[in-house]
Amino acid sequence: MLLRMRSITKQFPGVKALEDVNFDLFEGECHALVGENGAGKSTLMKILSGVYPCGSYEGEIFIDGEQKCFYSVKDAEKAGIAIIFQELSLVKELSVAENIFLGREPSRFGMINRDLMERKTQEILQDLHFSIDPRTPIGELSIGKQQIVEIAKALSKQARILLLDEPTSALTESETETLFEILKKLKKRNVGMIYISHKLEEVFSISDRITVLRDGKTVKTDLKENLTKNQVISLMVGREVESVFPKISHSFGDVALEVKNLNVYDTEAPNKRILKNISFHVCKGEILGIAGLMGAGRTELLRAIFGDWNGKVTGEIFIEGKKVTINSPLDAIRNKIAFVTEDRKRYGLVIEKSIFENTTLASLKKFAKGFVTDKIAEIKATQELMDSLKIKAPSPFATVENLSGGNQQKVVLGKWLLTNPKIMFLDEPTRGIDVGAKREFYFQIDSLAKQGRAIVLVSSELPEVLGLSDRILVLHEGRITGEFLRSEATPEKIMQAATGL
Repeated sequence: MLLRMRSITKQFPGVKALEDVNFDLFEGECHALVGENGAGKSTLMKILSGVYPCGSYEGEIFIDGEQKCFYSVKDAEKAGIAIIFQELSLVKELSVAENIFLGREPSRFGMINRDLMERKTQEILQDLHFSIDPRTPIGELSIGKQQIVEIAKALSKQARILLLDEPTSALTESETETLFEILKKLKKRNVGMIYISHKLEEVFSISDRITVLRDGKTVKTDLKENLTKNQVISLMVGREVESVFPKISHSFGDVALEVKNLNVYDTEAPNKRILKNISFHVCKGEILGIAGLMGAGRTELLRAIFGDWNGKVTGEIFIEGKKVTINSPLDAIRNKIAFVTEDRKRYGLVIEKSIFENTTLASLKKFAKGFVTDKIAEIKATQELMDSLKIKAPSPFATVENLSGGNQQKVVLGKWLLTNPKIMFLDEPTRGIDVGAKREFYFQIDSLAKQGRAIVLVSSELPEVLGLSDRILVLHEGRITGEFLRSEATPEKIMQAATGL
């Protein structure tokens, strides 16, 4: 047994985050840790990695049968533990080699020995079958390659236990495949891995065992062969999940949005078209899914229509049959279009602000009284949205950065609902949120369509597109290569169109 955590209990003021949790790990094993947001996964990993020091929790940690007590992250690293967070901790201005040996640079005569540092980096990267110049600045690498550099950095510290927290959240499918190949190589070298992810397809693909946490307690640990995805979901949410997706039954109205011959040009290469002659429509009460592989142009399509594209855009946009000109997001909002963006922290929220300040951000005119806003009305409207969307927070004054991913996304959705939109663009609306919160979102999206709103849904998760959409468009390299009604869409047909077949 490489790692054994026994009877781990951790309390914060007024909250018991973990209660009598048990977890273990064998050499060469990938052990998945799953649970809803707030289940205690991150807290458990912060205890193991020394972020929460010994003495701040109850319980015991054993490595190779020897009891350990970590007072800092460095203590954990000395014991062979490395954690790779969802948000990478690399310095983009420094090179690959400089990042891998940051703070541990080999020196000679008091000077950094760059030749030795780059040579050691090359050896580590070759060991991972990853070909890249150690002198390459991190900022020039894709997120997937940066993730591999993080793993190389951990291995340079002789890590025997690797903690991976949502490692594929920003990766393409091909980058995910590359990462998994590297993880399989590490398993053969007896590196033990703890894999945290909301993506159950990945969990069942890469893990050997699965542990489910719920409300800070260990619910079950078993071999993946003994579990199904539905069983894991039921264990996570504490109830039987009859259907993850609602039963779709929408009545369509008139055409809400029509786009004709839309062309979108690259911001850095003005003559290069990244979207070519795109034409489509979506009706009131309809959910139009947009599928495609990463780089197909899905997000660019929504941004261009919303007036949020810095490059050249040509084509025609009609709302309820009337031709409109949209040059900015403000124009889009005036035309009753809402846009839930894929990166909520960068584009959807001001995370250091309160819930009510975020919720009313796109509709301040509604609360304006002269040169000031009616704070009481803002707070009242926010509280009503919190109740209807079931946002878990103590009050409208709670800071958004302290909320779980699912509740943050509900704040984003609430912000746009206050604008009373007729057309809603949802770009990866369930990215980075747990299964229970996803199910809530699916039923919320269905409800919005039944209210008569036109929904355009972009998702990288094929089951999500198939499970929610009335009709599906498929993009490949900036062109529409397929259109399917819900009744005729299959994963095979979608993937054929997405790959240009």
